[in-house]
Amino acid sequence: MDNSNKSIQQNTIGEVNWQELYILTDHWKSDLNFYKDDLRFLHHLIDKYIIWITKDDNLNMVNDIKKNLFEIRNKGKDLMKEVTTHQRNLGLMVENPVQSSNPQFIEDHEALEDKISKFVKLFRSNRKEVFKITEYIIDSEELPNILKS
Repeated sequence: MDNSNKSIQQNTIGEVNWQELYILTDHWKSDLNFYKDDLRFLHHLIDKYIIWITKDDNLNMVNDIKKNLFEIRNKGKDLMKEVTTHQRNLGLMVENPVQSSNPQFIEDHEALEDKISKFVKLFRSNRKEVFKITEYIIDSEELPNILKS
């Protein structure tokens, strides 16, 4: 990742704006909560309509989807814990700027930012796959007739 994409902005004397980073982590937490809710919705949809699936291949696809959603949910939970800890540490730096000279913290923040980015890409990719497979299953199972009832 090049420096132009980094969230860490330094002012003219080279100090990091810890308050801005704290606010950024709040946005990360909000995004992670949104993804958690969206995953819960996808699980609910799958659980609601799995009973109508009759073909073994389609059931296998749905079980793979459920497994992937479960893994993504766990990654999201782990990431939320990491962001919460990171934000707590940022709060300490806002309160006590003397501690803010730690270059490792900047590296940790950038690594966390990369993890968030990878998680979002994984989530979006998986969501697209869920909808693609859902369309396929609806067509192959002739579910539109059942769903209209």
